Amino acid sequence: MRNNLKKYYPIFALPTTAAFTVAFLFPFVMGLYLSFTRFTTISDAEFTGLSNYIEALTSKDFLNALWFTLKFTFVSVISVNLIAFSLAMLLTRKIKGRNFFRTVFFMPNLIGGIVLGYIWQLIINGVLERMGVTITFDPKYGFWGLVVLMNWQMIGYMMIIYIAGIGNIPSDLIDAAKVDGANSFEILRHVIIPMVMPSITICLFLTITNSFKLFDANLALTDGAPSRQTAMLALDIYKTFYGTVGSQGIGQAKAVIFFLLLAAVSLIQLKFTREREVEA
Repeated sequence: MRNNLKKYYPIFALPTTAAFTVAFLFPFVMGLYLSFTRFTTISDAEFTGLSNYIEALTSKDFLNALWFTLKFTFVSVISVNLIAFSLAMLLTRKIKGRNFFRTVFFMPNLIGGIVLGYIWQLIINGVLERMGVTITFDPKYGFWGLVVLMNWQMIGYMMIIYIAGIGNIPSDLIDAAKVDGANSFEILRHVIIPMVMPSITICLFLTITNSFKLFDANLALTDGAPSRQTAMLALDIYKTFYGTVGSQGIGQAKAVIFFLLLAAVSLIQLKFTREREVEA
């Protein structure tokens, strides 16, 4: 059986390998090369060494976008997961209409980021107009507007994952904890949270990566205004690459830095939470 699997493995793996090479690996390697060049098209690329990276890392707009993205990610990851977990705990109880509420909370995740951005822009501007300002008047309005949008879109999705994790906890464990005299907080801390660590790992990974990569909602809600102070990393890269002729190499260097940063943060998070899974 093993010999047959080894024999036919290349045949079945070839389509996926080819698609991965054409759609991801080749563009990634080409993008890495272009980050060291000055170009307007691939055919006129001129090698410039580390100058693009130096310019990217000393760019005020890029550093502001990096700090803005880190703050946004920190706040969004905590708020999304806390609210989603709380809702999951509530909706795994035997309450009337819980399936209806699960559906309602999940529905915002089905709406595209561009549409969500414009919808929330209208809502937030409608509130702020009473104070004589708009969402682009001050960076703090854009920041909290993006946080609200992210929460509204992601909470339902994370809630479903947490519900699946909580639903897999054997009821005998909770009953045994109650018999031993554990209160609700102790059951949550010592039974429920350790048992749903795989769900926590997935939810943290998804919220971190989605927060870092947020582009469409940022474009629609604030477009980086005022003065690119609410531009996140993805939007800053886009504006650098397409905003000025001859800055494509700098934009590509920013994209490589962005990739390395996101990969590092994601790997650290996965390692940290997976170690907790082993302990659980």
